[in-house]
Amino acid sequence: MPHQAEPSRLAKIMDSDMLYSFRRNPVALFSFGVFAAIAVLSFLAPLIAPYNPYDPAQIDLMNSEYPPVWINGALPEFVLGTDDQGRDLLSTILYGTRLSIIIGLCAVALQAFLGISIGLVAGYVGGRTDSLLMRMADIQLSFSTLMVAIIFLAVTQALFGSETFNRYAVFFLIAVIGVAEWPQYARTVRATVLAEKKKEYIDSARVLGFGPMRIMLRHILPNSMSPIFVISTVQVANAIISEASLSFLGLGMPPSQPSLGSLISAGFDYIYSGSWWITVIPGIVLVVLVLVINLLGDWVRDVLNPKLYKG
Repeated sequence: MPHQAEPSRLAKIMDSDMLYSFRRNPVALFSFGVFAAIAVLSFLAPLIAPYNPYDPAQIDLMNSEYPPVWINGALPEFVLGTDDQGRDLLSTILYGTRLSIIIGLCAVALQAFLGISIGLVAGYVGGRTDSLLMRMADIQLSFSTLMVAIIFLAVTQALFGSETFNRYAVFFLIAVIGVAEWPQYARTVRATVLAEKKKEYIDSARVLGFGPMRIMLRHILPNSMSPIFVISTVQVANAIISEASLSFLGLGMPPSQPSLGSLISAGFDYIYSGSWWITVIPGIVLVVLVLVINLLGDWVRDVLNPKLYKG
């Protein structure tokens, strides 16, 4: 009985073929290894970090701007040196990387939820609903993510005050980055839905009396997962960059809750005075993190693209 969806491209490839391709791709292996190491170390920060940068009792302003251990004048207990507030830079980077990754993942989850929902409805219902939702997407795409985020966060900070904004800065960042990027998913899912809903297995599902919600979620959505998976991989890197950019501009995480962006911003004023490590080392971590995620995204795109994938 043809009441189940055709096997999706993702379901066909997410088996031994994809594992085989991954094992034979040195770039994918290296990128995944580096990303896994950064993610594991950052999420284990409360256990492995020498100090807690959130605990004022462990911060001594007299220890500020000590260089890394390979530079003369360093203290052995601060491997990567200290920042302008006297915090251990290694500990602060571990905690800040964890925060940046969490914001990136949660923002992408919000993007995916909004975009997939809107794309499914627009593609399946069609007509005026489709036109209205896609015009909303076009309007959203006409503004850059950073511009929308700057306006929203600046207004939010002015309305709620700096103290309240700093307390809920994580949620504000997740919300604005997530809402600003949903059209990427919506347009991709809509295109897939328009192609899938004309196929025979969808007609069979309608004849069997299945409702629109079940058809969209159980039959059409699984066949849309390949492009969604690729977009999500790339969007995580974009969300981390957006968070870092906003924090660097002073509209993201406050200095008391360091992320990679706020760390780079905090040390930028000291880079020409000799304390370059406060900005450079977190900047290197950010560049490496975004780079390996993008490399993984390129590999996933190639594997899930039927025109490029050779098995």
